[in-house]
Amino acid sequence: MATIPVDGLVPVATDDAADLVVRNAKVHTADPGRPQAGAVAIRDGRITAVGDDADVAPLVGPRTRVVDALGRRVVPGLNDAHLHVIRGGLNYVLELRWDGVPSLRQALAMLREQAGRTPKGQWVRVVGGWSADQFAERRLPTVAELNAAAPDTPVFVLHLYQSAILNRAALKAAGFTKDTPDPRGGQIVRGRDGEPTGLLLAAPSALILYSTLAKAPVPADEEKKTSTLHFLRELNRFGLTSAIDAAGGFQNFPDNYGTVTELAREGRLSLRIAYHLFPQTAGQELADLKRWIEMVRPGDGDEWLRLNGAGENLTWAAADFENFTEPRPRLGDYEAEFEEAVRLLSENGWGFRLHATYDETIRRDLAVFEKLAAEGLFPAGNRWLFDHAETVTPESLDRIAALGGALSVQNRLSFQGEAFVRRYGAAAAEQAPPVRAMLERGLTVGAGTDATRVSSYNPWVALHWLVSGRTVGDLALRSPGNRVDRETALALYTQGGAKLTGEDDVKGVLRPGFYGDLAILSDDFLTVPEQDIPHIESLLTVVGGRIVHAAGEYEGLDEDLPAISPPWSPVARFGGYQATVKPSVSGARQAELLGQAVAESEQHRQWRAQRGFTREEPTEIFDPCFVL
Repeated sequence: MATIPVDGLVPVATDDAADLVVRNAKVHTADPGRPQAGAVAIRDGRITAVGDDADVAPLVGPRTRVVDALGRRVVPGLNDAHLHVIRGGLNYVLELRWDGVPSLRQALAMLREQAGRTPKGQWVRVVGGWSADQFAERRLPTVAELNAAAPDTPVFVLHLYQSAILNRAALKAAGFTKDTPDPRGGQIVRGRDGEPTGLLLAAPSALILYSTLAKAPVPADEEKKTSTLHFLRELNRFGLTSAIDAAGGFQNFPDNYGTVTELAREGRLSLRIAYHLFPQTAGQELADLKRWIEMVRPGDGDEWLRLNGAGENLTWAAADFENFTEPRPRLGDYEAEFEEAVRLLSENGWGFRLHATYDETIRRDLAVFEKLAAEGLFPAGNRWLFDHAETVTPESLDRIAALGGALSVQNRLSFQGEAFVRRYGAAAAEQAPPVRAMLERGLTVGAGTDATRVSSYNPWVALHWLVSGRTVGDLALRSPGNRVDRETALALYTQGGAKLTGEDDVKGVLRPGFYGDLAILSDDFLTVPEQDIPHIESLLTVVGGRIVHAAGEYEGLDEDLPAISPPWSPVARFGGYQATVKPSVSGARQAELLGQAVAESEQHRQWRAQRGFTREEPTEIFDPCFVL
């Protein structure tokens, strides 16, 4: 791309010319030494200068790309500290996303159209990223509605960690009959005749939901690469430049990591990924961990793809469940095997993360850690953290701090908040999780989404939740004392994640020497009306100096992508997250703004008339449609 001379930025011959310069910006650097700037220069993937236009002008050479931010807000690239990006990428092109869809009527219309485009043998699958409370109708679809929308095509609709709804064709494809037994921790809802109705319940384990989804057809290997590339681009759309993959069920190592590994080898990743390893089979967790310790070590890889440790499960028996429509699960004795796993990791220099929703689980885990710490075996210099921690208590936070632990919080209650309130009450929801209490203790806290099977991957929904404490159904959950200001929320989504991977010396701040990762935002996160935060997108996302997403005035500047395959993909028709009109400019607010504009126009006319620039009386209305 030829450099365009703008406001004195004329290309000059220089040995240290930047590859990319972003100018005329409102740069939030997150650097205490220089918190605000107007321009950033990047060379060889790293930031070389942060300042104003005059500071970067000497770095503009004949081949430098100069991007005018047009006065927009620029922030460090976002880093989701808990995202199932590897698993999500493998299946993205086969999923119909209801993320952001405002009504069930629209959601069912999308499903009906997709069923007509889906070839025989394939399923329509709606897998996470939405809640019934986001719909105007405030309800789930019924089995009858799924049957009417898709009488012959299998349809699987996952709703949070709570349930799945299958139409008649999906029940048949999944092999559910009158004689199919309920799995442990799950329930197949049956009619009076004993036949499955199409509703599956996590009671409280979501294994029944995910094992059923696993029966759907999977993409071919080449389609997995295309799917992952498009999912990464979708994440770039919102300014994400990094993510920590939390592994998860049905994500085997090394098999299911092959796609991102190959893309990294080819230099085609557009998102930096630090990944974890999660034992998949109950009873052989220690064998898996021992095998992996001999294969790889934390830190192996490069700045694009690297191992960060084990988890978010170490042993299946120690994992609690987060279906808030069900009572808190009572776990059996798990400490002996869990202690062996933690001891093994600590002795071999492995950090880990742990799925723990409830304080009851966290207290039991901490007792194991304290026992090992008394022996001098924990944490042994290794990074470790709890994920989720919705009901963690101040006492447990003190113990976590004493053991050198960290936390990763997600906006799961954006989607499950109403269920949490019904189960535990509004007072408990005010501190779920106690983010401010974590920060007041000096704990490292990273923020993320836990997408894609529950929360949406849109980071601005999570940032809105951190700032406002509200669900996607607009229920106020967290008390004002447990909310954070916008700069703190942004730090949790940038520097927090970098600290959890030991990369805070190269990520999360726009400073010379750091990675050239940034986003030009559609709206200024620091000043936009609070209700508009979930509607923010990135107009230009840069990772390592590469423009990986471009929209609006910058459309066409990003890297090319292969066509979506298969051609009937829901993403090819509907895209991913469904953007809607910002609340501040819709409905009554639009009328209010129009009224303000009319008043300002009249004030301006009066000002001109007083100064003799125009006649005193207003212009006569000549359109009879506007005569009152």
